[in-house]
Amino acid sequence: MGEPSPYYLARSSYFGIIDLAGFKKSRFYQYQARWRPDLKKAHIIPHWNWKNRIGKNVPVHVFSSADEAELFLNGNSLGRREKGEFEYRFRWDEVEYLLGKLEVVTYKNGKEWAEDSVVTTGDPEKIELISDREAIKTNVKNLAFVTVNIIDSKGRLVPTADSKLEFELSGPGEIVATDNGNPADLASFISKERKALNGKALVIIKAKKDAKDKDKLSLKVSSQNLDSGKLILEVHRMP
Repeated sequence: MGEPSPYYLARSSYFGIIDLAGFKKSRFYQYQARWRPDLKKAHIIPHWNWKNRIGKNVPVHVFSSADEAELFLNGNSLGRREKGEFEYRFRWDEVEYLLGKLEVVTYKNGKEWAEDSVVTTGDPEKIELISDREAIKTNVKNLAFVTVNIIDSKGRLVPTADSKLEFELSGPGEIVATDNGNPADLASFISKERKALNGKALVIIKAKKDAKDKDKLSLKVSSQNLDSGKLILEVHRMP
């Protein structure tokens, strides 16, 4: 898979802005803010599920092309920062962790620019499936990329969830690959079982060449103690 590090314990390097599943790493947003200065975007790191760190310090950084930013925890301001020369993020390195909502409001040239927020979620409850398309063609090059999210009762991604997932496809198609983006996960790409990473996973499917027009592919992703996720894709027959 390239040049892994550490050599015997990973399938690829930990560097880069997008992982092997195509999911954006936090560093992605730092480059985006630098290379797209007109994009109205703000991105907070880390997530806000640190229930074992209540009362302890959790540094907070924000990526944005704005020149000022103000951070709020449960509605209380933690200070407004200006971005200095050769600085590429806003930093609040002394934040006492409390459950709740962390949000940032950014400014550029004195005007509001972009906002972002992270919240403490509930426990994992169900699986959400999001496909990059509603139909798939009977073409070996036509693939559906389905993102698997583990969410709480309010539909929010649980970023600490690492549940073991099982993938099942019914109909005239097949699962091409599964992944979670973890460089240290040595499971085969064709495995029908995989743990989530940061509450997410990916499954790639395709239709068989002999599938009929308007056939249905039914994808089910399940995990112990979670409500299963189900997705239907329609097949379009290629002439």
